[in-house]
Amino acid sequence: MQHPASTQLRMTAANYADRIGFAQLTRQAFEGVDLHPLRDQLVARIAAGTALAGEGLDLSLITQLLGDKNQGLAIQSEVLAFHQLFRTPSAAPKPGLRVLALAADIDMGGNTPIDFLLEGSDIELLTLYVVEGVGLPKDLPEHDVAIVIASDSEECREALASIEKVAPHWPRPLLNRPDRIGNLDRDKLHRLLAGVPGLDIPATIHATRAQLSALSEGQIACRDIAGELRFPMIARPRGSHAGVGLVKLGDAAAITAYLAERDEQDFFVARFVDYASPDGLYRKYRLAMVDGKPYACHMAIADRWDIWYLNAYMAFSEEKRAEEAIFMRDFDHAFAARHGSALDEMSRRVGLDYFIVDCAENQDNELLVFEADNTAVVHNMDSPDVFPYKPPQMRKIFAAFSAMLSRHAGAGEGSAT
Repeated sequence: MQHPASTQLRMTAANYADRIGFAQLTRQAFEGVDLHPLRDQLVARIAAGTALAGEGLDLSLITQLLGDKNQGLAIQSEVLAFHQLFRTPSAAPKPGLRVLALAADIDMGGNTPIDFLLEGSDIELLTLYVVEGVGLPKDLPEHDVAIVIASDSEECREALASIEKVAPHWPRPLLNRPDRIGNLDRDKLHRLLAGVPGLDIPATIHATRAQLSALSEGQIACRDIAGELRFPMIARPRGSHAGVGLVKLGDAAAITAYLAERDEQDFFVARFVDYASPDGLYRKYRLAMVDGKPYACHMAIADRWDIWYLNAYMAFSEEKRAEEAIFMRDFDHAFAARHGSALDEMSRRVGLDYFIVDCAENQDNELLVFEADNTAVVHNMDSPDVFPYKPPQMRKIFAAFSAMLSRHAGAGEGSAT
């Protein structure tokens, strides 16, 4: 039952359901464990009427991991209709800190995968799903610090609005405040970061199918869509992720061919920046911004501009991995130092306690920002035999994240309950 924003939020003993959780199940899938037996076991318990709410949520995630996103989401919505609070126990027998994560009813990639960031820590994770028509409970579960983990996507808007209404009355420190998560939208971020010295972020412009069609037929020019737009340009369907429908369009004929393959009515377009290094290879970086400080997550090297870590095939190249290892080792006094003022100003303007940046360096050695979000997976699942330099780096990020939660929890100890 939703309540007016003026109501004082109280804290009470948590009525949570335990679950295996995102990190453990994703790790099993990543390592090739067959999740079908566990799925069948949970389905049988549901059929018998003996399944607990946490098992229902685990089944939803397993179903998504096995490739049936729609069925997984249907199970999740069914579970969340009657139970919204779940616990992922900490590794320690007695938790040192209780964090409350505020999530939305969305697919497995739509909330910050906070379980990974807390793996191995003494922090107990409670996840409260803010569900349409249910909203936030008047009595919140006992916690030391809260963090919003819902993303800036359309499906999370109502959950973020519900949290925003009561955020001023939150009884404990609230991190990644909902009003700031909206800054991460592709078409808002470039406006927010415009004019940061040493930072290049191409404007992401909404273009309708009709506009692109008119451009392809010579009825309008690039500048009629946006002043800075020109060929070659990048296009993607609005709302797409993970490179779906992402292309470089070199001329009007390329737009005609692209539209012939796509059904969407709305697109994002941006000027193409050639960020190839002098050796002809492209280098793309993922950084985690934790409490205002940058950390290296990975470096992808490939002979194509549209790279992400998987299509850079880093596991197959000793030379690439050696370069990534040096990038991580020297990060603080090399990459982070070179772009220190740009990263500081970016962090200040975005205003989030934790977020991820995908970036590169342009040919003027500026920080070229592709996107920022709060839900990219930062994990420690890569093989330590193949990537021996990664586990220490991931542990460093996880430690910084835990320290951030502890610092804010300590600062909020005097808050009213």
